[in-house]
Amino acid sequence: MNTKLYIKAALCAAAISFTGCSDSFLDVDSPTQQPIEEYFTTDAHIQEAVVAAYQPLWWPDWAMNEYNPVNIMSDIMADDLWVGGSDKNDNANWHRMMNFEAAPNAVIAGLWTDAYSGVKRCNDVIAYMNDLDVADLTEENAKYYEAQVRVLRVFYYNWLWKFWGNVVYFEKNFDGAPYLGTQYTADEIYEFMIADLEGVIAMNNLPMKESDENLGRVTKAMAYMLYAEIVMYQNDESRFGTALNYMKEIINEPGYGLNPDYANIFTASGEWTSESIYEIGYTDDNAVRSWSNPLYPGGTVLPTLISPSNWPSGVDGHDDGWGFCPMRLETYQRYAAGDTRRDATCWNAAAAGEYNQRYQDTGFFLEKYAAHTGDNARQKADAQLNWNNNLRIYRYSETLLNAAELIARGAGSGDAQGYMDQVRSRAGLPSIPATVDNILEERHLEFVGEGKRYWDLIRSGKAASVLVPDEYGYRTNTWSANKKHLPIPQSEIDKARGTLTQNPY
Repeated sequence: MNTKLYIKAALCAAAISFTGCSDSFLDVDSPTQQPIEEYFTTDAHIQEAVVAAYQPLWWPDWAMNEYNPVNIMSDIMADDLWVGGSDKNDNANWHRMMNFEAAPNAVIAGLWTDAYSGVKRCNDVIAYMNDLDVADLTEENAKYYEAQVRVLRVFYYNWLWKFWGNVVYFEKNFDGAPYLGTQYTADEIYEFMIADLEGVIAMNNLPMKESDENLGRVTKAMAYMLYAEIVMYQNDESRFGTALNYMKEIINEPGYGLNPDYANIFTASGEWTSESIYEIGYTDDNAVRSWSNPLYPGGTVLPTLISPSNWPSGVDGHDDGWGFCPMRLETYQRYAAGDTRRDATCWNAAAAGEYNQRYQDTGFFLEKYAAHTGDNARQKADAQLNWNNNLRIYRYSETLLNAAELIARGAGSGDAQGYMDQVRSRAGLPSIPATVDNILEERHLEFVGEGKRYWDLIRSGKAASVLVPDEYGYRTNTWSANKKHLPIPQSEIDKARGTLTQNPY
């Protein structure tokens, strides 16, 4: 478990203020109340600001009084997981999203705030370096810091773009109240993001793979994966060839490759192996994240959320949770009996022990991020909030499947069949033709619970035929094009003073 970034984050937490979505969240105060123009004038203090720009990555699981883990917020709108909990009023916003009936006053507003907090902090770093006299800042370090925060900024905007589409975009923070920006269409947001990302890639100031002491920082490979994700989601065929070339660069990089043991990927020992291109890191080592201070560095609450309620501690190597996000029975059944991903993904809790079966229970839970005994043993605050499970964002298997799909869609030449066969061989499965539909289904099986499926259904045009009412009466609505973007939180509409137009959800 890498802790380098956490140590730096803990040191700079006092220097960078943590606030919510009010106007004051745009203010930054030093620990000694020095003016900004005096504090951010050394390389060391600029580094603090860079680390602060990473911190909102850790917040969505629990911050702003909401549970919004991004992978789960994506997957509950797809077809692999139920929402669960005590009933459909427990985390009601999730249930409404699952049934495509979110409302401006019942939507994941906390994720909106998390993302814009990240954007603001990225802009801060660039402003400090451009506007202040940082005497000991070398050109090399300045470009390295800029490259990191620009990739991060696109990553935060990617959250906003995919969930809400038509959002406010800015690359320079507002000078003063009322902090109102311009809302753009989703297509315009895409153009802004892709231009920024292409610019930072052209700078060539990021390593393809980071050193051990810098794990958790963005890399060129992470930027390449982000590029492919947004280009493929936009179905921007004019950039498919570039995306394919980026995937090939990663494939040809000796430091990346498949972890031969799929189940190991999601254990502590499987973090930052050759399979990993980017992870959002959580740690239980002296973790002080707490319910009263959820923005402090530490662990994650995700395993608590998605593990069985009243599970007897240690039985089958698992610990207690709250019973959210039971896995659909159909998800387990979708895997072939010999597919090694099945049991590494689907934990048959009903066969392993007794627990409190809550709403929508099927007996199956997401093994990848389940609460495993001992994974929060070193925390120093609230155990349920400090599990050490890193959130896997981009894996090498996705690089292979991206490349295969792009080739199958005519982006260029290459061994699409060989790329797909590597993924299936690791799973213990024989080769099947590398058609677009087969590749999409392979992604489905490979990334259950990792926040990929919903967006794949939308970009492939399959959402309206797959996301339909179920036989259990849980999902009663059908996805339609006007459900592509969530309604903008009403609190943001109110604060915007007529400058935000609500999405037609």
